[in-house]
Amino acid sequence: MTYQHQYNDGTPIDLPLGKVVCVGRNYAEHARELNNPVPSEPLLFIKPATAVVPLADSFHLPTGRGAVHYETEIALLIGAPLSGTVGPGDAAAAITGVGLALDLTLRELQDQLKAKGHPWERAKAFDAACPLSVFVRPDQAPALNDLPLRLQINGELRQQGNSAEMITPIIALLQHIAGAFTLLPGDVVLTGTPAGVGVLNPGDELKLTIPGTLQQVTRVHE
Repeated sequence: MTYQHQYNDGTPIDLPLGKVVCVGRNYAEHARELNNPVPSEPLLFIKPATAVVPLADSFHLPTGRGAVHYETEIALLIGAPLSGTVGPGDAAAAITGVGLALDLTLRELQDQLKAKGHPWERAKAFDAACPLSVFVRPDQAPALNDLPLRLQINGELRQQGNSAEMITPIIALLQHIAGAFTLLPGDVVLTGTPAGVGVLNPGDELKLTIPGTLQQVTRVHE
């Protein structure tokens, strides 16, 4: 199925699918669980539009490329350009949707790339590396500084976090990204993953939730 931004009531969002800007190690406990240093400023990387697939559909894992890890993240859909020096009000107003995503990662390959000081994209930007949910309108979502997220796999709680735990909060993160490169309408920002990442297996059923606001169920294709 071709991906199209849409709200959780089924309304299509008339925005193109752009780039996906991701932030690494934005939860200190996740950085520690992978024995990574906690960064002093946001660690940014990009997934192309070709990495995005609908979260509600079952998805395939790459074969013959090592373990694929799940990382559950709050996703922000950008609805207005953000570039250069941006005030907090403009950053907040540019968010047109709040959702969930999986940042799928070829962990062994990523470790090899990190050891060589190389970029991560080979491990992060492959086709279907970003299953993305529908979005809720910002006024229907919890406050940006108190956004919970949760992942269950086969009925077992694997990840649980809250945006209050982020090293760089959501609005400051958007301001930082805009100072590095322009965000355009249709772009998506993934805001980091809490601790609890692990390996996905064929047949796994995943339930991602913003409790009381959004729930999406998906499955790893067998």
